[in-house]
Amino acid sequence: MNLSHDLKYRGLIYQVTSTYLLDMLDESGSPSSRELTCYAGFDPTAASLHLGNLMQIQLLRRLQLAGIRVIALAGGGTGLIGDPSGKASERPMMSLDAHRANLERITLQLGNLLDLSRGTATVLDNSEWLVPLKLVDFLRDIGKHFTVSQMTAKESVKSRLGRPDRGMSFTEFAYMLLQAYDFLHLFDNYNCRLQTGASDQWGNITMGVELIGRVRKTTAYGLTTPLLLRADGSKFGKTEDGTIWLDPALTSPYQMYQYLVRVEDAEVVSYLKLLTFLTHEDIDTLEEAIKSRPEKREAQTVLAREICTIVHGEDQAHRAEFASSAIFSENVRALDEHTFTEVFADTPHTTVSRAALGGNGYDIVDALVITGLVPSKGRARANLEQGGVYLNNKRLGTPGGSITENDLIHGKFALVRRGKKDYHILEFL
Repeated sequence: MNLSHDLKYRGLIYQVTSTYLLDMLDESGSPSSRELTCYAGFDPTAASLHLGNLMQIQLLRRLQLAGIRVIALAGGGTGLIGDPSGKASERPMMSLDAHRANLERITLQLGNLLDLSRGTATVLDNSEWLVPLKLVDFLRDIGKHFTVSQMTAKESVKSRLGRPDRGMSFTEFAYMLLQAYDFLHLFDNYNCRLQTGASDQWGNITMGVELIGRVRKTTAYGLTTPLLLRADGSKFGKTEDGTIWLDPALTSPYQMYQYLVRVEDAEVVSYLKLLTFLTHEDIDTLEEAIKSRPEKREAQTVLAREICTIVHGEDQAHRAEFASSAIFSENVRALDEHTFTEVFADTPHTTVSRAALGGNGYDIVDALVITGLVPSKGRARANLEQGGVYLNNKRLGTPGGSITENDLIHGKFALVRRGKKDYHILEFL
């Protein structure tokens, strides 16, 4: 299978500046083909990359495996400005300290997610050449190649200028010139002739292609992917609610796993294609499983496992998967304390004096009432008789018995459940 066929199958090609690029991609691994280098940019406007960025990183990895040299460009310079693409209003200007801290974090993330060991991938920071630029020289050497009408025709600018209540500052307006200069600099110093990005980067990418054509009298190329969208059509980003961060301190492996395992059937195949390295055959098989046995959610389980492994490693992915299944089984007792408290962070919680355990334990009937799972002791006994009460996911019979020291998870927690979904945590202190 050639590279362009794989990219088309996965839906990773949205726009290309020239269809000849597809032939170049397919020839990239042959010794006789011209050497090709590609870059994608990532601005440090937040403390972490997110799931939407992962698609671009995975695209770089696909290109690298096909024999193309790749550059992940951390926007230490452009990030000081902030890309207006896809934004309805100007970003707040962050402090230099915050910017530097973000830059360090995403540079580390990029290095961890790309395979730098082969010598065919590198991470660069564009502040190295953008910050020392002299304004007059930049305007004379770069700005003169673009007209204002050409720049205002770009969608990222036009959409904002069409709203007089928002508008656009000159700072943001100049962003596309800086990104175009990035492409020129990488062309001159790294023989980089291809830039990739999401579809909202098309205007910025084509500016770089045009600049190289005018200044160096040669052809450069651009390729965009579709945006990674949620079920409601909104894009994954840094400022939208429920961002799925790649930093485990911001979105834990368990939280990421839970998000992905709940992806709707209509989106899961697209995510498998865009974000994973599963073969076409494996993806087609999972797509068929969605149609024939949707209740098993096999595709979602594979998606969650694959992405968590890519981002957090196999061990953390296994722990997240185990935690997800343990919620409904007696294996809940095997969860470490950190994972247990994370899994049940949103579960109603009641603190009980440890003295209440006494010598014979804390009566389960009293526990059901104090937690509010039932309104009365009579209802508690009725639920026990019907087999609808669980302690640490173990079904209790009549009369129910008591919660003892031996039942406590990590020496202090008891998980009480009524029916299938009504959970409550008792913490004995």
